[in-house]
Amino acid sequence: MLSYPPRRFPILRGTTFWFLVVCALVPRAEPASIPTITMTFDFPGSEPEHFVTSVSSDGRATYDSNGRLTPQSESGEPFHLEFTMSKATCDRVFSLAKKARYFEGDIDSKAANLAFTGRKTLIYEDGQKKTQATYNYSPLPAIQELTALFQDMSMTLEFGRRLDYYHHYQKLALDDELRSMESMLRGKNLVELAAVTPILQTIAHDSSVMNVSRARALRLLSQANAAPAH
Repeated sequence: MLSYPPRRFPILRGTTFWFLVVCALVPRAEPASIPTITMTFDFPGSEPEHFVTSVSSDGRATYDSNGRLTPQSESGEPFHLEFTMSKATCDRVFSLAKKARYFEGDIDSKAANLAFTGRKTLIYEDGQKKTQATYNYSPLPAIQELTALFQDMSMTLEFGRRLDYYHHYQKLALDDELRSMESMLRGKNLVELAAVTPILQTIAHDSSVMNVSRARALRLLSQANAAPAH
């Protein structure tokens, strides 16, 4: 019968042993969360009635809503989009949040004679803290500008959503949508137009779409491409 010499294990002594014990007991530090700003909007009867936009300081953004695809739709359809926000817009969002003290405290005017324009909530979180505020109307200029920015962004992304639907199912309806977009662009109400460039490119290069609509899509694309890149 074969026999093997007994195994010998090294014995840890002194500071080496206690160093390993301490390392095992100390929890590993979690990586710091990327600062994120989120806006939620709820206004029954508006279009869309609900949306949530969230953006991280690195430009990664998401948009969720329940807008109607056509005026004849009886109810909204859930919509989700992930996109990269331009550096210019992202910097503007976080600069305005800083001016608004990251939504600490009460930011609502609470004036009794103001019309209801939707329940809005702004949230800031960065792994160290989370602050949020809900309001109908705020007298703070930074909050007013941030609210308008997120609402214009929602309008832009909803245009892209409807264009995609019409391109698949109602191509004759494309021209009215594109004309409305051009009007909003002239009024400087479109934000993050680059996020809807895929559908604009599809329309512009689709020979089955009316030439006038393709031309509008090309004009909008030229404006989106002229915007600062992230």
